[in-house]
Amino acid sequence: MINSPSPDPRDAGAPPVPLIAAVARGIALVVVVPVRLVWELVAAVGRWLHRWLLAPLGRFLDRWLLHPLGWLLRHLLWVPLRWLGRGLAWLGRTLVLVPLVWLCRGLAWLARTLVWVPLAWLAYHLIWLPARWLARLLAPLGRLLVAGLVAVGRWLAAVGRVLLHVLGWAWWAAGRLLWWCYALTLRPFVLGAGWLWRHAVRPVGRAIGAAWRATVSPAVRWVRRAVGDPVRQATREVLTALGLRH
Repeated sequence: MINSPSPDPRDAGAPPVPLIAAVARGIALVVVVPVRLVWELVAAVGRWLHRWLLAPLGRFLDRWLLHPLGWLLRHLLWVPLRWLGRGLAWLGRTLVLVPLVWLCRGLAWLARTLVWVPLAWLAYHLIWLPARWLARLLAPLGRLLVAGLVAVGRWLAAVGRVLLHVLGWAWWAAGRLLWWCYALTLRPFVLGAGWLWRHAVRPVGRAIGAAWRATVSPAVRWVRRAVGDPVRQATREVLTALGLRH
């Protein structure tokens, strides 16, 4: 025999499922259905207003107000303004632009005939032809001058090379002379001073230093330890006792 499962004590106070579903349906019936009915009513009123009021009113306004007003504006305002603009453009082109173009052409012709052509003729006959004749006359002199400048340049280059060679030789000779002067005068003195330093002064200095370290330095350290430190300590204690030093 199969034992049925014992009920959970925690479900003892829970309401049954059919009761919860009934409560949910009641809430939906009380809240959702009125809202849906109001929405459907508003939509039906909107459709009725659009069909029987707004649409006929729009057609009436378009046919009997907006269309006639547009026709009036087009024929009483736009068309006259367009014809007026065309007339003003024709008048501006006929009375201003065309005369201005002809005036500019006339001024350009006058400037070319009375100013540019005479100036070009004068420049050609008074400047270009004399300059060309003078250039032909001075061409041999120019070639001679160029040849002279080339010759002078070559001569200066040759003189420069000679001067550079002389200066180089003088520099070499001065260097050799200075080296010989150093080798015959200063070099023996420098060598003798170096030998004296290495073999006399430095050994004597090392001996004096060794003697100082062997005699004077121990004596100074002994005097400092035996005399100076006790005197310093005694002086510090006396000053401390007198309250002159903390």
